[in-house]
Amino acid sequence: MTHQDHDALFGRPPLVLREGAVLLPGWLDPERQRSLLEACREWARGTAGLYRPVMPDGTPMRVQSVCLGWHYSVGFGYTRTTGDSVPVKPLPGWLADLTRDAVTEAAALDPEVCRSPRTHAADASIVNFYDDGARLGMHQDRAEESGAPVVSFSLGDTCVFRFGNNETRTRPWQDVPLHSGDLFVFGGPARMAHHAVVRTLPGTAPAELGIRGGRVSVTVRETGLAAGPAARRGA
Repeated sequence: MTHQDHDALFGRPPLVLREGAVLLPGWLDPERQRSLLEACREWARGTAGLYRPVMPDGTPMRVQSVCLGWHYSVGFGYTRTTGDSVPVKPLPGWLADLTRDAVTEAAALDPEVCRSPRTHAADASIVNFYDDGARLGMHQDRAEESGAPVVSFSLGDTCVFRFGNNETRTRPWQDVPLHSGDLFVFGGPARMAHHAVVRTLPGTAPAELGIRGGRVSVTVRETGLAAGPAARRGA
């Protein structure tokens, strides 16, 4: 029995939130969750590792982050170096391959996600570490030149994820729980949807993951950007 079958049997079937937005519960099995979490820990170490992003007005965010492939700064877009002018860590090929598989499975459920999923070419990732009080306000992912789907893998504690509309940060929106191992993909007509992490639910991480607390999200994108020193501004 696959993890998708297991979740469907026990009440968490795949879900199309709206055209182009798909939730696949338990897409990462426990072994792949542990492997991805260990990779996140490795990325967080050393130079170009874990840092706390700041808003354009200088306010620090509650999440801590690591960027791969391209460095993203809120309000300033993508660059090839961190805020300390250190080259960003590369996005590994296996993560791009995993992301392509994710887009392919999501598109099999809803073709509006992506019309050519096997051509998805991920080149940037933001890994966010949430403590018990961390959240992420409503925003759009609009710094990319490519309209390819955004892919997010969840690890650790469950969060309440808010998926809204394309036009405003206000209603209508849907709140859904994202558990460890869940895959969320949005593209096509949902690509510019506002979204947020409303809160995390402490103590909900699976014991076999070996995480002491908190949530990790690995969000992967295809930027469509040339390999120059700087790129498009974004929110």
